[in-house]
Amino acid sequence: METLKQYVIKLFVRVMLYFFMSECYVFRANAMSLEPKVFFADLLCSCSIFIFYKFLIEEQQNRNSVKNLHPIMEMERVTEFPMSNVDLRPRKRQRVGWDAVHPATKAQLGLFCGQEVGNVTSFAPSRAPPDHNSSSLVKRVARNGSPPWREDDKDGHYMFALGDNLTSRYKIHGKMGEGTFGQVLECWDKENNEMVAIKIVRGIKKYREAAMIEIDVLQQLRKHDKGGSRCVQIRNWFDYRNHICIVFEKLGPSLYDFLRKNNYRSFPIDLVREIGRQLLECIAFMHDLRLIHTDLKPENILLASPEYIRVPDYKGSSRSPKDSSYSKRVPKCSAIKVIDFGSTTYDRQDQSYIVSTRHYRAPEVILGLGWSYPCDIWSVGCILVELCSGEALFQTHENLEHLAMMERVLGFLPQHMLRKADRHAEKYVRKGRLDWPQGATSRESLKAVVKLPRLQNLIMQHVDHSAGELIQVLQGLMRYDPSERLTAREALRHPFFTRDHFRRY
Repeated sequence: METLKQYVIKLFVRVMLYFFMSECYVFRANAMSLEPKVFFADLLCSCSIFIFYKFLIEEQQNRNSVKNLHPIMEMERVTEFPMSNVDLRPRKRQRVGWDAVHPATKAQLGLFCGQEVGNVTSFAPSRAPPDHNSSSLVKRVARNGSPPWREDDKDGHYMFALGDNLTSRYKIHGKMGEGTFGQVLECWDKENNEMVAIKIVRGIKKYREAAMIEIDVLQQLRKHDKGGSRCVQIRNWFDYRNHICIVFEKLGPSLYDFLRKNNYRSFPIDLVREIGRQLLECIAFMHDLRLIHTDLKPENILLASPEYIRVPDYKGSSRSPKDSSYSKRVPKCSAIKVIDFGSTTYDRQDQSYIVSTRHYRAPEVILGLGWSYPCDIWSVGCILVELCSGEALFQTHENLEHLAMMERVLGFLPQHMLRKADRHAEKYVRKGRLDWPQGATSRESLKAVVKLPRLQNLIMQHVDHSAGELIQVLQGLMRYDPSERLTAREALRHPFFTRDHFRRY
């Protein structure tokens, strides 16, 4: 807009100059003709145009002198804006029920508005008072230390280059991972001189809304989890170029990534015990706060450290001891933290929509019976089996096949649960029993179910000691009826976790 104004002024000056020169020519001609009336009229007109032209030149020079003031003066003007009560959160749909957000009580106007998270400050875009100068000044400051603007990719992911600044505080060092929500970047925190992990959410409305829910949950967990030993810790958050960015402590790989890089070799039973105990402590802590995670899986459980050691793997390979496959990786530290609270919800009576990733989904969710805290417990049972065997227990993508796999491993589903199946799941039931194998969609589906062993046999194949206690606790964690399933507190009191075992991790 400033450039257009300058162009109009210059054009007007040129036109006036043309008229001035024309009037001078007329003035000279009239003076030679010695006509007094015409002479004085032309003289007056020419002088008026000359004075107006000089005024425009002086006005333009004044504008240029103001424009060239030192940029520090602009920074000072930004910080002089008064405090105001503004909503820090991006505009989104009206929340319902449990996820209502309490409005913020204070904010500092400037490039960002701060929201307190413990002892640190997170940032969201500020909403300035209606002032003509404030918007342009803030835009100039926002570009300071930031990379050039790049369009998001077709899926709404933030585009970046290594070495870019993410605000003036964080510098991008690398990419740690990517998911449906967006991507996680490894960044250097210039203020605290440490590496952090920043989750950059896709610039799409539904993912931004889920991110704001996750921030609410993370703040509540931080408030009650004084030791910070159970759930990943949020450092701060900010809204940057239409992307919600959540800053976390930097941790190690997920349990799934560790298994994958270890060629899906199982964990030692003592390590499974330690991970299971910490996982149940985290779930018990959340359930005490009336929170349900709803998406527990190995991908959402991170090791605190990426360090590992190699130990002999006598079961994993029949090759020569000189072969690298003769040994397997074992985490050097057993400490874990649970992440991804974007699907976390408070307990309510009418929750029947689909939750959890397929392999870790409880039977009551598939049958549409409604779900609550026990759906997290079922997921914990599936995770412990996977850590013992190295592979997901129920590897399927179809509901009827999934239920048939459950019956193959754990026995028949209770008839009272099958009779209550909702209209979407009643097609899987016939005469009070699961419609299997008649309802199988293919011969491959039948084979996938038949090849699964019973739970007891599966554990005995992979566990050297404590197999009996592990089977008992798994049977309690994976009872079909959610009302009979163990709670997290009850499971922690099981001898598998309480007995004085020799711990090496």
